[in-house]
Order: sequence, then C-alpha cells, then structure tokens
Amino acid sequence: MRLIGLDPGLRHTGWGIVEIRGNHLAGIAAGAIHPKKTGSTGARLAELYDAIDAVIAAWAPDSAAVEEGFVNKNAGATLKLGYARGIVLLAPARRGLEVTEYGTNAVKKAGVGTGRAEKAQVELMV
Repeated sequence: MRLIGLDPGLRHTGWGIVEIRGNHLAGIAAGAIHPKKTGSTGARLAELYDAIDAVIAAWAPDSAAVEEGFVNKNAGATLKLGYARGIVLLAPARRGLEVTEYGTNAVKKAGVGTGRAEKAQVELMV
C-alpha cells in the first residue's frame, strides 16, 4: 500500500510518499510545494492544486493523509491555512483517494513514540 502524507500551507505544502509493507514503513519520496508569493490568492491556490495533482499522478498513492488544521492567534494566517487545507483535501479526493485527517500529535506518536517530538526527531525516524 502506498500513502501520500500532506502538510498544508499556502506558502509551503510538504508531501511525502510512504509504502507500507507488512509492519514496515518505507519513505520513498518527499518534497515541498512553494506557490509563487505574488499573484492573486486564487492563482496561488490553483498552482498548489496543480502541483499536488502532479505528485499524485507521478507516485500513484492508494490513499492520502492530511495534517489537521489548528487555529493560531493571527486570524488572517488561519484563514489562508484554511484555503490551503481545502485544496490539499480536494486534490486527492478528486483523484478518488480516501483522504483521512490526523492530528499532529497522533502522527508524531505513531512515528516517533511521543506526540511532542521535534521536527528533527520525526525526520530521523522517517
């Protein structure tokens, strides 16, 4: 089974492809999408959609996992994250993939053993 994990953001959307073989996970590809900082929000979202769609087409995952959103103190930043999350949920769904959302702490706990792991620890385990 092949899974694509997506970490949404309007400026930076991270993605990773993991293959599940029995009890083992193998990271096989990863990258980030960086839409242009200029242009309309709609154009930037279209660029994000097209890039995610291209990754899905290239790696043919069986399902998708998306990091759940969070609300921060800056309402504008939260709204922009919401736009990006919508695209990140839509792109795999349009390709017929099951899309599941996971909280950050649950993902860290599953991969590292603690929900409070730092990014460097997660990277090392992956």
